[in-house]
Amino acid sequence: MRTDGLLKISDYLFEIKTSFKKGMRVPARIYGSRKIIEGMDEAVKEQITNVCLLPGIQQYALCMPDGHSGYGFPIGGVAAIDPSDGVISPGGIGFDINCGIRLLSTGLMYQDIEGRLEKLIDMLFSHIPAGVGKEGMLSLSRHDFDEAMARGARWALERGYAEKEDLEAIEDGGCIAMADPRCISSRACERGNSQLGTLGSGNHFLEIQVARKEHVFDENIAHEFGIVRDNQIMIMIHCGSRGFGHQVATDYLQKFLSAMPKYGLKMPDRELACAPFDSKEGQDYYKAMNCAINIAFLNRQLIAHRVREVFSDVFRKSLEELGIKTVYDVCHNTAKIEMHEIDGRGRQLLVHRKGATRAFPAGKKELPARYRTTGQPVIIGGSMENGSLLLVGLESAKDTFYTTAHGSGRVMSRSEAKKQFRGDALQRELRGKGIYIRTASLSGLAEEAGAAYKDIEEVGRSIEEAGLSKVIAKLVPIGNIKG
Repeated sequence: MRTDGLLKISDYLFEIKTSFKKGMRVPARIYGSRKIIEGMDEAVKEQITNVCLLPGIQQYALCMPDGHSGYGFPIGGVAAIDPSDGVISPGGIGFDINCGIRLLSTGLMYQDIEGRLEKLIDMLFSHIPAGVGKEGMLSLSRHDFDEAMARGARWALERGYAEKEDLEAIEDGGCIAMADPRCISSRACERGNSQLGTLGSGNHFLEIQVARKEHVFDENIAHEFGIVRDNQIMIMIHCGSRGFGHQVATDYLQKFLSAMPKYGLKMPDRELACAPFDSKEGQDYYKAMNCAINIAFLNRQLIAHRVREVFSDVFRKSLEELGIKTVYDVCHNTAKIEMHEIDGRGRQLLVHRKGATRAFPAGKKELPARYRTTGQPVIIGGSMENGSLLLVGLESAKDTFYTTAHGSGRVMSRSEAKKQFRGDALQRELRGKGIYIRTASLSGLAEEAGAAYKDIEEVGRSIEEAGLSKVIAKLVPIGNIKG
């Protein structure tokens, strides 16, 4: 991305003034090193300044260091809206509502699984549906699916698919309020009910990782986050609400496009279709989106349950002996009502985070009790080649409404990646590096080549230097299943 029009605030923060585009209500801010920002596609600048036009936006439109162009908002885009006179926009949330990451710690070490890694990955691949159109673990009646939409991971706990400790380590306790199944179309229900407990495709994955001592940068916090020994095995699950969330977004984008003239709303990009938050359309979408948030929590919980079953079968150990615990489960792609300080006064805001992670600091009452003294665990997924990061939320992220990045971020489109890489060759290359991959689609694997993503360490450095969160550990992949 060209840097003309960008004012340098610091080495890791650049601003676009309201004079850049007619109608901008607030400046836009982009976080990242100059190298990262220059590597962003030009559409990011156009999209993030369009976000500045949204009625009710407060302070800044923000783009995180993993930013790249998306639908409406850039991926990595953040906007806090005054809900009393502002709007809600599906383009600021995304189609895969509550795409998120769950991190599990285990009592196993690398030497425990070294000889069983292939068997373990093969069994995970055969027991967890991955890829486009795969059928799920459960098939529910409409009444039961309504209950699942309303209760999220709590529904799983009530039916034996979760432990109480799991819910204590999930954002919102695994169930967000104001989820109303009456706001969901029958088509969305059909798509969602058939995909519960499935991994999906694209950049979604289930990965076995190693936490090595040389990659732990704060031993005390790492210990609080479940990393207690060298070469410890960790498990990361990245997926969301799948076709259910996609249908919810599709349904309401059409409704919003029809409703905008009624409310005198006009945006330069139809992908930023919006409605007043307090309108019937806005409230219906908010309640439907919360249903999708809960379904994504449930989806990751069901996958975690199946992971535990597979590990127990392979190692012939009880779940207690394996010690597979949920470290934390974070959301991306949401809009949430939160209290934030503006001009020295606490205000209720509707915070849109599109491909961005909430990162609350120590002391926040919304955090699980176990993390109120450390700050929130932040999980940033990298590529299947280069590893992922575990971080902690900081008070210095106040100006971003306590938000940080969600991944390493693409630098190459999916079509470009498929032109440059072959899935079968990539699979063999990674095996030679000690990373065993199973995939439902070799062409999909090519899209996820490490070179298609930003350098995770450069992203982590930008996050830390900008004060968005602190890197606690890097987790190195050894096995991965992808759709």
